[in-house]
Amino acid sequence: MHNRMLDKGADTITRICAQIQENEEVLIITETRYEAISDAIVRAVKKLHGLPTVMIMEARNRDGEEPDQIIAAAMKASDVFLCIVSHSITHTHAVKNATAAGSRGLVLTQFHEDMLIHGGITCDFVKAKETCMAVAECLENGHHIHLETAAGTNLTLEAEGRRGNALYGVVDPGMFSTIPTIEANVSPLEYTANGVIVADASIPYVGIGLLKEPVICTVEKGFITDIQGGEQAMILKEHLHNKQDPNVFNIAELGIGLNPRSSFIGWMLEDEGVYGSAHIGIGTSITLGGTVKAACHYDLIMKEATVSIDGKRILDHGSVLV
Repeated sequence: MHNRMLDKGADTITRICAQIQENEEVLIITETRYEAISDAIVRAVKKLHGLPTVMIMEARNRDGEEPDQIIAAAMKASDVFLCIVSHSITHTHAVKNATAAGSRGLVLTQFHEDMLIHGGITCDFVKAKETCMAVAECLENGHHIHLETAAGTNLTLEAEGRRGNALYGVVDPGMFSTIPTIEANVSPLEYTANGVIVADASIPYVGIGLLKEPVICTVEKGFITDIQGGEQAMILKEHLHNKQDPNVFNIAELGIGLNPRSSFIGWMLEDEGVYGSAHIGIGTSITLGGTVKAACHYDLIMKEATVSIDGKRILDHGSVLV
């Protein structure tokens, strides 16, 4: 019975989001712990008369670590790649090179079986496209961007010349998207972000998840220079310092969540898509239009954000205005 329940979400991923066609070569990259999910995906691909290939990958040691070369080559050669993994390979050269070669991909990081049944996966992804693209268009080439929250976030950044990214869960050739998050984002110009980030919703990495108290980050000239708060803040601070890579403190992304069916549960691809939330991605930015490759990419998520671009408010306390 439970497997049949997984099939509906797998059908959404393969038929609607990946748009798999007959005889397309579909690469499924997964780990042994996700067997039930990958099996559901294989069943769904076969129903569409696609050609599934499953590659079992050893779990990466950290988010942002490149997959093995043989997997990266297979991604590049595929028509579609689906990544069901515990540590994100979204922000890697492998994904960037695969999409540049014309493949299209979906990333299902930290997926658990309930995420194929409930929550963000039940969204109408096609319907969400219009709003997501409109918000991404506003973010693109924004000269002066201002992010605020009631919890105390007050951050400015610049994105002149940078593209806006619309990740609405439906991919065409040359595109990738995370799922079930729906978000519009932009990678700011390096060294331009200044102010303070007060994450009050979630940091779904390194065992932190839902926040018990705010994590306060000081930002100067594009980098986090200080992290304050309680125990969870100290976990983040210590973990980042242990990377021994100054680029992990880079302000890599401003994202706006746009999935009305997502809620904060402490898992990355649900939390960062919560409608009206905002997140600041730190670390790697190369897949989003930036220039930085770091040892990780983490998101600091805030509730009910307000975002203004060149004096025009596009998000007001969590309400989308475009």
